[in-house]
Amino acid sequence: MTNSPSNSPILAENLTRHFGEVKAVDGIDMQVNAGEIFGFLGPNGAGKSTAVRMLTTLLRPTAGRAIVAGFDVATHPDEVRRRIGVALQDAAIDPLMTGSELLQLQAVLYGIPSSQTKSRTAELLERVGLTAAGDRRVGTYSGGMRRRLDLALSLIHQPTVLFLDEPTTGLDPMSRLTLWEEVRRLNREGTTVLLTTQYLEEADQLADRIAIIDKGKIVREGKPQDLKAEVGFPTLIVNVQKDHQDAARSVLLQFGELRPTAEGTLGVGLRDGAQVVTDVVRKLDEAHVHLIHLEINEPSLDDVFADATGHRLEGDKS
Repeated sequence: MTNSPSNSPILAENLTRHFGEVKAVDGIDMQVNAGEIFGFLGPNGAGKSTAVRMLTTLLRPTAGRAIVAGFDVATHPDEVRRRIGVALQDAAIDPLMTGSELLQLQAVLYGIPSSQTKSRTAELLERVGLTAAGDRRVGTYSGGMRRRLDLALSLIHQPTVLFLDEPTTGLDPMSRLTLWEEVRRLNREGTTVLLTTQYLEEADQLADRIAIIDKGKIVREGKPQDLKAEVGFPTLIVNVQKDHQDAARSVLLQFGELRPTAEGTLGVGLRDGAQVVTDVVRKLDEAHVHLIHLEINEPSLDDVFADATGHRLEGDKS
């Protein structure tokens, strides 16, 4: 990799970050294409935010290299920062300043001419639906308003690459949908987006491609629909009495491989499809297993995650 402009806005090669003995990011390779939304999916502590901090020059890699917006993040961090927008989950915002004041300060920091600052501030406040709140102190903003302001701040210098680190964590459903639509609109206008999330629905709704990260390693990558198709079989989930679980497990194994499910339930990937559900129920009855509840789910990103890691995405609340 070189420092010359690349057709891929984000390239990572064996990107690694250790904190003492802890391998937070353990040698990941990644390529994000121009004009796409790339989803980085994983639970808290998987390495998503650490990876983003390296890609945005906030952390120096322990090993490996990354090229962002055509420049090496370690050797040319200033060039990278000029070309990217970053909205981090734990971004510090002065609660005593107004939204307008923060945007104007951000414009100064990026060297935007004063003749353009006022119009750019007004444009961004309107874009994220904060025009009426522009002169209010940020300390009075709701969580959803603060995240939309974060987004506006990251866009002040019209970056070509945008990093969003768990942008909807803690937001109510309506605020999440509003922010999703703004991300889609930015992408339609040509902005490349790297989005980290622990929400399965968010990755499924927004991302052209996703990478699943677990324990610092990328364990699966591709288009959401392709990854779900690779899992293949629908998942049958059953809830039975605790003392019947061993018998139920033996029955389910006749119909496919067991899959990780929530505690207290059992799941199986039905190798012959949903049409065998009645056969499963009959076999459970013959084994004298009392069936409390059952449901069948077509392959989801949660199935993909479970297939790749052996456990469900505990952080998902969608």
